[in-house]
This record gives sequence, C-alpha cells and structure tokens, in this order.
Amino acid sequence: EVQLVESGGGLVKAGGSLRLSCLVSTFRFDDYAIGWFRQAPGKERERVSCIANSDGFDLTEYADSAKGRFTISRDTASNTVYLQMSGLKPEDTAVYYCVAARYFCDRLPNGSWGRGTLVTVSS
Repeated sequence: EVQLVESGGGLVKAGGSLRLSCLVSTFRFDDYAIGWFRQAPGKERERVSCIANSDGFDLTEYADSAKGRFTISRDTASNTVYLQMSGLKPEDTAVYYCVAARYFCDRLPNGSWGRGTLVTVSS
C-alpha cells in the first residue's frame, strides 16, 4: 500500500511560480514511479510529468505542455516528490493529482491517486 498527500496549490497570477509537493507514505519509496496528472473542467486528463528510479538514477518525463516550464524532482530523505512550476499560464489551471505505481510511469493511470490540490492561474 502507498498513500499520497498533495499540497502547495493555490491562486497565482500568470507568469508566476508555484511548487507542488507530494508526500509518499511507503517504506519502498525508490520502487515507485511518481507522476503528476491534472484535470480541468471540459478538458481531457493529462499526465504532466513523471519520475522513476532506474539503477539509482532518476528518469524524468514531461508532457509537451510542461517541458521547459515544469521540473519534477524527489527527495528520498523526506519521501517527497515536487513539481516546480514556473511561467504559469491560465491554461495550467486544474486540479493536480499525485499518482504512484510500481517501477514504471506507464502504470500510473492504474496506480494509487492522491486527493488532489487545486491550482488556479489568473490572467
């Protein structure tokens, strides 16, 4: 079992920055791929980013909409995954979910989901 708690959402103006945090409750933190999804009303669910461990090295993936603006990272000491967002746009407005699955980012849709944190970007 793994439990996820997101935090860091809020209201920010366009062009601003925000850092989301995902606290992962598990003894096998390094065995999980952790990703961020977002869901906005009227839009398709989108995988924003993912981070996975490969022989002790972090592998990261980004959606085209996030690449260059968002950075995913992890801190093994605190079992926390971060999503640093900069240059935010109104279209980034969504509920952001932290998701965990064993080993591979492709397994995330069927993994464990947090409750989400709302990010609102004003124009």
